[in-house]
Amino acid sequence: MEKRQLTCVRCPRGCQITVEMDNGQVSDVYGNSCMRGETYARSEVTDPRRVVTTTVVVEGGIDPVVSVKTERDIPKGKMTACIAQLKEVAVTAPVHIGDVVCENVAETGIPVVATGNVEAK
Repeated sequence: MEKRQLTCVRCPRGCQITVEMDNGQVSDVYGNSCMRGETYARSEVTDPRRVVTTTVVVEGGIDPVVSVKTERDIPKGKMTACIAQLKEVAVTAPVHIGDVVCENVAETGIPVVATGNVEAK
């Protein structure tokens, strides 16, 4: 039996969670004080995912870049491809919060959206 120790990041409590695994399958989760912790722990040991935040270039804007993030978690293994793809993206001002700047980042089916505003010059 394998045991993995995790610190939950789903709420400010930061519960210390233990996940027990048998043959690559989760057999028990404990130490969490809410169901979000259990869901997080099960996902983290079987299919870790992350929200990626970065910036992309803005052409013709009052600011040279705009902050962006993946609309939801992407597989952790796709993070490098996501960042590489976004380095090649440039959007034209104006850009507003929620605007899609990339439809299908790193072939995940997940869009990347602006999290800031940049007005045109």
